[in-house]
Amino acid sequence: MSDQVISIIALVLIFALATFSAVHLGVLAIVAAFIVGSTVANESSDDIFSGFPGDLFVVLVGVTLLFGIAKSNGTVDWLVNAAVKAVRGRIALIPWVMFLVTAVLTAVGAVTPAAVGIVAPIGLGFAVAYGISPVLMGLFIANGASAGGFSPIGVFGSITNNVVERNDLPGSPATLFTASFLFNVGLCVIIFLLFGGRRLLGRIATSGGKGADDEATASASLRLDLPRALTLLGLLSLVAGALFFDLDVGLMALTISVVLTLVAPTSAKGAVDKCAWSTVLLVCGIVTYVSQMERLGTIDWLGERVASIDAPLLGALLICLIGAVVSAFASTTGMLGALIPLAVPFLLTGQVGAVGLITALAISASIVDASPFSTSGALVTANTPPDQRDLVFRRLMAWGLGIAVVGPLVTWCLFVVPGSL
Repeated sequence: MSDQVISIIALVLIFALATFSAVHLGVLAIVAAFIVGSTVANESSDDIFSGFPGDLFVVLVGVTLLFGIAKSNGTVDWLVNAAVKAVRGRIALIPWVMFLVTAVLTAVGAVTPAAVGIVAPIGLGFAVAYGISPVLMGLFIANGASAGGFSPIGVFGSITNNVVERNDLPGSPATLFTASFLFNVGLCVIIFLLFGGRRLLGRIATSGGKGADDEATASASLRLDLPRALTLLGLLSLVAGALFFDLDVGLMALTISVVLTLVAPTSAKGAVDKCAWSTVLLVCGIVTYVSQMERLGTIDWLGERVASIDAPLLGALLICLIGAVVSAFASTTGMLGALIPLAVPFLLTGQVGAVGLITALAISASIVDASPFSTSGALVTANTPPDQRDLVFRRLMAWGLGIAVVGPLVTWCLFVVPGSL
């Protein structure tokens, strides 16, 4: 058995063990790099650590630290409160508000579980109070997280763009973000029609729901004080620096976090504990192992076999399907870090447009996050009232499995096929 095949088998085992056991995927990946490197590749510890992505580590820590400060000082709560007030109680618009709030949170650097974990209790509280389907609300929140996640400073976007840049592939962060956002908006239109959105049209919220009223009363006391105003200014500066001045996102986020902590140390207390250390470990572990696969020649070996398929469009579709199905049961961030490098040799043949395939793969791997086996879907299910929890679980499971098949087909038709004609 060749070294390349062994490394692929190890990768499959990593995801399988992480799915069916309590062992962290990032830890498994680092351990696999150690075992494969020591027994197969004859690598030293320095060789193994050379694949650790220091730049990506700074990005993930920086943006999640800044988001932790925004949560600690009440900026996130202020944004949610302002968004709900903006619709003036129109019930049909509340799911869209939750979609946009979640999208904004992930777009400015919140990891998907953090954003969904914040918005889901609020959104599902409104759903119970005003007769909105919890499935509709949950899907809107989960898709909102995916819609914003591929911004240039979002976690999904940072990972994808970093992998593209590392492999010298043509990329378009603006295309990736725009396509993902619009695709998720279109998906939510379908969800709105399928899960009772039409009967919400014309209804106005009243003071009938205790859960929603309690939330609104608590939020009403929020004011845009100096720390929150400075945090909003910092988030806008981060976006502007990344989009218009090509500044490093991670270093900028850390700088803004330091300034905010110096200006208002009390409001930033505990923000470091809110960093997404689990996600940081997950992504850095996967990238470390994939870097080892690159050194072993596995990426080129696998890419040559995918490229040898006489129908390159079929190969592209298979890559998207694999990404969607596995991501429905495992980590989207892990899949983004693993599958794009595996597709690099295939993309370098020029038979399929790189930007189109990467966009299709990214969307396919992220829109399945509403599956109850994924973190977003699990959070939605957990925040559903007990008497509806089983129903929501079944509906989300059916939706997640269905979209894992239909999603790649649609993204393949929209983004891959036109670039290959």
